[in-house]
Amino acid sequence: MFLTVFSIRTHLEHSMPISESLIPEFDQEVANTRHVLERVPTEQFGWRPHEKSWSMGDLATHIAGLPSWVKYTFTTEELDIAPADGQKIQQPKCSSTAEVLNLLGHSTEEARQAILALPDSGFMQPWTLKARGKALMTLPRIAVYRGTIMNHLIHHRGQLTLYLRLCGVPLPNIYGPTADEPGMF
Repeated sequence: MFLTVFSIRTHLEHSMPISESLIPEFDQEVANTRHVLERVPTEQFGWRPHEKSWSMGDLATHIAGLPSWVKYTFTTEELDIAPADGQKIQQPKCSSTAEVLNLLGHSTEEARQAILALPDSGFMQPWTLKARGKALMTLPRIAVYRGTIMNHLIHHRGQLTLYLRLCGVPLPNIYGPTADEPGMF
């Protein structure tokens, strides 16, 4: 929420469009995400820490596709993720690290275009997430962007770092040094 307040304050003080104030954080989080996704070994795509957990490949694919939700949020007024006719949104299927990184690149480009195209007035417009026609939430687009997309991405990226650690894969620096890459400072 800090960056949203910061973004709005920056906009008011410097007449910078809200979209432009969001891009640096977005780009940094995507770069951090790419560093983590690059470490996912294709041969471990089927690995899962628990029978109820997603496989590493499914989790990596989900993370790589999350930026595409920005396009839905900023270009529509609502999205029904489980419409009554049964045609749910399908998560892409990736079977290699290269495919996951391609998906991240594609979804990131769509997201950046949607962020930069939205006028300031659009950030406070309500957006609704539905399932079977029933509203699950209605929030201003900026709140959906921060709380449902960016925080969601960061949350799952954290899960993936645990998967990687449990599989003995060295972790990259994200917000600071790791036990595997301590020499950042």
